[in-house]
Amino acid sequence: NDYFEYTVFPLEGVWDIDYNKPIIILSVLSDEENIVKALDNGANDYLVKPFRTGELLARIRSALKLSATEENDTILVIDDLTIDFASRIVRKNNESIKLTATEYSLLTLLAKNEGKVLTHYYLLKEIWGPSYLDQSQYLRVFIAQLRKKIENDPNRPKHIITESGVGYRFV
Repeated sequence: NDYFEYTVFPLEGVWDIDYNKPIIILSVLSDEENIVKALDNGANDYLVKPFRTGELLARIRSALKLSATEENDTILVIDDLTIDFASRIVRKNNESIKLTATEYSLLTLLAKNEGKVLTHYYLLKEIWGPSYLDQSQYLRVFIAQLRKKIENDPNRPKHIITESGVGYRFV
């Protein structure tokens, strides 16, 4: 854990920037604590060494595709939550919420499909790419983080609803 702290320390400023380009961590550390910490601190992906070059390139292509997606020039307002797709600003009770690029992509995908159930499979494929279809823990971590940021009571969400065994619905 000390090694992870040391290697991430020089990147501390990166986490604070409103940065909409993907950050992929390549590391020899494979324990869940370090992976979750990196993702919680703004990384979009985490790949453990050794890895296959083709897999890395596919993850880079997937991450770049997500970051290059054009947003609609619309604003979605639901109760106390406002999402301005053109400026990539999310507000709760008129206060800006800081989201990582992955959190924003996930929220945008859910919000643009308001009322529809999006399956775990679909969300994993669209946000992280086809090589992540069996990584439902990634999705759970990011949904929990989003709920902490946008919900008044994350334990009783009113915007991101779990459809047990299926996926999530944004209302």
